[in-house]
Amino acid sequence: MTLARQFILAASAVLIVGMAIIAFWVTSRIEESVTRNAASATALYVDSIIAPLTQELADSDTLGEGARLALTETLGQGVLGDKIVSFKVWKPDGSVVFSNQPEIVGRRFPISDRLQGAFAGTVQAEFDKLDSAENAPERAKGIPLLEIYSPIRQPWSGRVIGVAEFYEIATDLKADLNRARLRSWIVVGLVTLAMLGVLFGIVARGSRLITRQAAILRDRFDELNRLLNSNRALRLRAEQAAHRTAALNERYLRRISADLHDGPAQLIAFACLRLETATKGSVMGPDLETVTTSLEEALQEVRNICHGLMLPELDDLETREICMRVIKAHESRTRTSVEFTCGDNLPELNQAEKIGLYRFVQESLNNAFRHANGIGQKVTVVSSNDGLSATVADGGKGFDPVNADKGLGLTGLEERFAGLGGTFVVNSSPGHGTIVTMHLPGGRDA
Repeated sequence: MTLARQFILAASAVLIVGMAIIAFWVTSRIEESVTRNAASATALYVDSIIAPLTQELADSDTLGEGARLALTETLGQGVLGDKIVSFKVWKPDGSVVFSNQPEIVGRRFPISDRLQGAFAGTVQAEFDKLDSAENAPERAKGIPLLEIYSPIRQPWSGRVIGVAEFYEIATDLKADLNRARLRSWIVVGLVTLAMLGVLFGIVARGSRLITRQAAILRDRFDELNRLLNSNRALRLRAEQAAHRTAALNERYLRRISADLHDGPAQLIAFACLRLETATKGSVMGPDLETVTTSLEEALQEVRNICHGLMLPELDDLETREICMRVIKAHESRTRTSVEFTCGDNLPELNQAEKIGLYRFVQESLNNAFRHANGIGQKVTVVSSNDGLSATVADGGKGFDPVNADKGLGLTGLEERFAGLGGTFVVNSSPGHGTIVTMHLPGGRDA
């Protein structure tokens, strides 16, 4: 659901409950106020008539015959006779000393809270709630009645000598109260609806704004996903291109090696052979001996270059076997020893990564032999958290990797591993040897 719909449901429940509470409270206050005012007016009028007829109660527990007749005639005719349907005079002990219902005269009833309040000196009133035991005759009439308790006082002392209880026909009062209740509910309902409408308008506008912004964010998110997917595809293509480039470079190196072996190397070997044949049995002069030595050295150099360029088949070799092949070839060629440490559970490498590892160990050992005379050559290959790490170290004199010229070999390795998504780091300092480290995120498909 939208925020506006959630708000209208929650706010409607809260405001309706609040409206009901306020409306009940307002109508009860109106009913109480109207009842009190009507009772006070009626009590004042009745008291002015019956108070002079009931002063005997100050000195007696009963009323004389003349007072009872006068009350009966007064309450049975005129305005009082039309409005009052029941009348009682109470003594402080809860007994009825006079009533237009002779059967309850002289009886004693429990003193109610309102009767007790009247004996305390205040006018008490209650509208259409005839729930006391002495209200049975009034309940039987089935009409709305206003129950009024009015204290009867001595004129000179103000002492309450009794309480007059009478029931006024309250049909008009009930209609007025019903109209007041209806108007109160209408006013409270209209105010509640107005509040709900205003708040809903604010929330609905905010909800529409949030919806529009959410739609914009979704569009941007979708666009970002498309861009990320495109970047991922481009990165994958770049990695694939780097892998293909590494493979192509090795093919070109293999071809160059073959061309050198079949071309210049064969020609130099043929020249050495013919030179040896031409000078056989004769004494070579110094110049001829120099030429022969130079040709032999050139032939050996070309063969070394061919051997370095030629890459063995690596497809079926594991990581340990690749490193061992490079190390054995280096030890055989340089007559030096290499300390080799290999960890367990090495990740699988693809073709381009195998070539990169082979060239890394080969080039690093060549540099260790060339610049450090093969002192302290160590090769370490371990499995890391996300791939493969290899280190080649030597105990030579070291160099400054920041200011020194790394040459084509190290620069080529750095670019090769960057294309494979890995890293290549050279750590060295004068007098402390050199450590070359590479890292490959192994285990991925080429």
